[in-house]
Amino acid sequence: MHRTSAILLLVSLVASSFASRAAAQPAHKGHLLYLTLSAGFKHDSVPLSRDIVKEIGQRSGAFDTTLADDVSPFTAANLKRYDAVMFYTTGELPMTEEQKHDFIEFIQSGHGFIGVHSATDTFYLWPEYLQLIGGYFNDHPWHQRVTVDVVEPRNPIVGFLAPSFQINDEIYQISDFQWESSQVLLKLDPASVDLKNPRVRRRFYGWPLAWTRQDGKGRVFYTALGHEQAVWKDSRYQQLLLNAIRWAMGQ
Repeated sequence: MHRTSAILLLVSLVASSFASRAAAQPAHKGHLLYLTLSAGFKHDSVPLSRDIVKEIGQRSGAFDTTLADDVSPFTAANLKRYDAVMFYTTGELPMTEEQKHDFIEFIQSGHGFIGVHSATDTFYLWPEYLQLIGGYFNDHPWHQRVTVDVVEPRNPIVGFLAPSFQINDEIYQISDFQWESSQVLLKLDPASVDLKNPRVRRRFYGWPLAWTRQDGKGRVFYTALGHEQAVWKDSRYQQLLLNAIRWAMGQ
């Protein structure tokens, strides 16, 4: 090989390496506000989830995490510090009307929202929250190993998953699902559960377990999975959350 050709090859390889590293890292490191306030049932996995969300952000370099266990950060001035808000919550959270307004304005102006598991078991008396998250918890007839189907395999949030996979978790039913304005990403395979359970409530949209939606200019992701500590430790679930957080932040 001629000396000139060798130099050009070396330059090309170095440039390719830098490009690959740049592609792997987000152009902007995001800031996530993670609220874990339980005004109703408190899940055992909440403390672990706080550690794991912080670890996901640190390991990926995609975002840093501010943890909150009360609603004091939800002011217009403070929310400006963040790219997205994440909820693992229950019940009617003690936000004032001004805080609710500031929160919805924050999302609709172009920021992100990520809800996990019992985030749909939150704010039943606030219609704007239903419009944000897209549905409400309506009992969990199964707590077992189930099969989950990937509905949108080309979606970058879930594209890394197998077409269907098994997981052991508490499985939510969703009522008031805003199906026309939501893109379902994951759903329960009903063949993997007992549909004769008296707590089962059949609906034409089945049992969605993850979806995305828009609220104004804001990007919203929700997954019903996440009850079990083992699920939070599952690398697939952690990758799902990372992908969803980055998407919600516009990365």
